[in-house]
Amino acid sequence: MTGLPESKERRVFNNVLGAMGNTPLVKLERIGKDLPVPLYAKLEFMNPGGSVKDRVGANIIEQYEKRGELKPGGTIVEATSGNTGVGLAIAAALKGYKTIFVMPDKMSNEKILLLRAYGAKVVITPTDAGPGDPRSYYEVAKKFAREVPNAVLANQYHNPDNPMTHELSTGPELWEQTEGRLTDVIIGIGTGGTLTGVGRYLKSKNPKIQIVGVDIEGSILTEIWQNKGKIPPGVYPKTYKVEGIGEDFLPSTMDIQYVDAIERAGDRESFLWARQLVRQEGIFAGGSSGSAIAGAIKYCRKLTPDRLAVVILPDSGTRYLSKFYDDKWMREFGFLSMEFGETALGDLLIAKPNKALITATIGDSIRKVVSVMHQNAVSQMPVVGADGTLVGLIEEVDLLTHMLDKHEHSNDEKIDALVQSAGAVFPPETPLEEAMPSLTAGYALIIVENSKPIGILTKIDVLDYVAGKI
Repeated sequence: MTGLPESKERRVFNNVLGAMGNTPLVKLERIGKDLPVPLYAKLEFMNPGGSVKDRVGANIIEQYEKRGELKPGGTIVEATSGNTGVGLAIAAALKGYKTIFVMPDKMSNEKILLLRAYGAKVVITPTDAGPGDPRSYYEVAKKFAREVPNAVLANQYHNPDNPMTHELSTGPELWEQTEGRLTDVIIGIGTGGTLTGVGRYLKSKNPKIQIVGVDIEGSILTEIWQNKGKIPPGVYPKTYKVEGIGEDFLPSTMDIQYVDAIERAGDRESFLWARQLVRQEGIFAGGSSGSAIAGAIKYCRKLTPDRLAVVILPDSGTRYLSKFYDDKWMREFGFLSMEFGETALGDLLIAKPNKALITATIGDSIRKVVSVMHQNAVSQMPVVGADGTLVGLIEEVDLLTHMLDKHEHSNDEKIDALVQSAGAVFPPETPLEEAMPSLTAGYALIIVENSKPIGILTKIDVLDYVAGKI
């Protein structure tokens, strides 16, 4: 019996390389609920190797082969935070190449073990060694590439094949998936390859599209961009915990002409947003994805409603289970150290003077809901189904807007069409610290147990609790 023919339409491929790319675009209904624009996430962690770097690794090897610079049985060397290494390792495993990867010591153990699972040799170097230091991961990788016979340096920071990858794949996918309607793309900056390649393609289609970089606090890429590509005097990098984003120099793979704006994010907000992303949207992504979300929220708040934004989520959360998805690790580094931050939301509900939860039910009339809001002095209510499970949220501003619309209104008009997706839903054991980004973004916190709402917390509820404990 013959095998199946390859088919992109049926997603049938002769090897795993064919499965790279064409990642989904998903609307962030909850996290983006109160933004003036729709916000979509491109899920690059759904590549076979779990990151956007799958595209780059495979293409770099292919281009080396085409140029005749990589011979059979050769070795691929790279300085990597882990993800590019995985992309290279996948292609190398299929094609029979050896791999040597050099990583800073701040990278997660999961990444190290993963690369070794592919048969790679992994060498660890000090994180605090600068680009020119012979101990730095850049310089150690160069040394291996020089000394190992039949070896090539993937060189993602200076290899034009890196941005070309995204110009040929990621950019066209975004254009097609949004039907050319996207106006703003938010991308975390490391090598700058994704931003440059995506920016180059999309601006060729529509020069008005805004390309927004997200930099991490401690990196100097923001200052370099502000200073038109040069490091300003007296600017030095600082250490940070987020992996795969930011730099202490300007990679040549980053073309700053495609950067229209930069937003910055810190370690703490990056990790907390990543943790919220999985709890609110079911999207299990890495720390640099948290940075991208933090930057996207800041940027999108400034936009007008006629725009459509996309944020790229680079990698999976599976590589960080021993780090920021571990409460102990978060506490150790002070990211869950707020005085009241470890208080569970359920404890705040218990301490709330008025514990009664007022809800609406699908099928209720607008008149009934308005009356209940008035009697209980509330401006929003969770909406439940007939079985008591959470359906969404109804807010007085939506009711008012609807009633002022010029159309016929009846006493029995139902609320169903006005119910919004609940923006911030948490189990009662969630620490207050983790819910704070949602609270500061303007959401009320809906506490849910077994899919049923058991309470709601607003800013004033939290303030009352904290003030009462001082």
